Amino acid sequence: MNFQTILGNFALILFVLTVITGVIWFLDTFFLSKQRRLAADKALADFDARNEKLTSEGIRLQQGGRVELEATMLKQPVWIEYSGSFFPVIALVFFLRSFLWEPFKIPSSSMLPTLYVGDLILVNKYAYGIRLPVLNKKVIEVGNPQRGDVMVFKYPRNPTLDYIKRVVGVPGDKIVYKNKRLTVNGKEISYQAMPDFLDDERLSYSQQFKEDLTGVQHRILNNEAAPTYVNNPYDFPRRDLCNYNAEGFACTVPEGNYFMMGDNRDNSEDSRYWGFVPDQNIVGKAFFIWMNLGDLKRIGSFQ
Repeated sequence: MNFQTILGNFALILFVLTVITGVIWFLDTFFLSKQRRLAADKALADFDARNEKLTSEGIRLQQGGRVELEATMLKQPVWIEYSGSFFPVIALVFFLRSFLWEPFKIPSSSMLPTLYVGDLILVNKYAYGIRLPVLNKKVIEVGNPQRGDVMVFKYPRNPTLDYIKRVVGVPGDKIVYKNKRLTVNGKEISYQAMPDFLDDERLSYSQQFKEDLTGVQHRILNNEAAPTYVNNPYDFPRRDLCNYNAEGFACTVPEGNYFMMGDNRDNSEDSRYWGFVPDQNIVGKAFFIWMNLGDLKRIGSFQ
């Protein structure tokens, strides 16, 4: 694992910080603080003995020295004080984002019109099973991705990057995309025409449809000018399960993998280009927009 990979893995950084601050907090609570107490008690005993001797010799002493000495002896070093203060906060954040919810920011327009650039979303980390942090290994089965789910996952070509797309194929499915229309296991997906969608960033209109993906209705976009074929797909694992032609492609999803597509169909680099998403790359199910600084009306759940 190189330095760039480590920097790109926030979960790993958070785990390391949790361990380091936790170890320091534990050592201070159960060992170092007791040592400071013993050292303070000895220093106070010496202080009292010296003062008693000076008093017996008729020397008048100033008050308050004992309190300052005790406070000084018991004071935590700065590095221990900061570690102890940060540990519960870091540990709580690590637990929440590892097992419950993790926030993400939408960086591109590939999921328009469902998700906009700048949407801050929450991802359910336990919807598809409890996974060990950092290793991302599933230890408790809860559920599996379903067609129509919006899912965050580690990009297969570079696992330090998080991608978000919609699940259109689960293990065993045969996905056919012909002339910009989906067929799943021989069943044609229904499309309902909607008013054209204005992309405020590109200042252009796209065709908009309501797609019924085996019971999950959501909106998609098509660009009339874009070709129907997939241009230069990568040589990805199990590419032998896919056939490409001038009208589109057909793929059979292998066991333990998922086929992902963006809702902005002609402006999304997805499984059509880089292949299947293995189960071990799954991060979680996106389900809620908690903030968009440019448009507060965006806050809420989405399909």
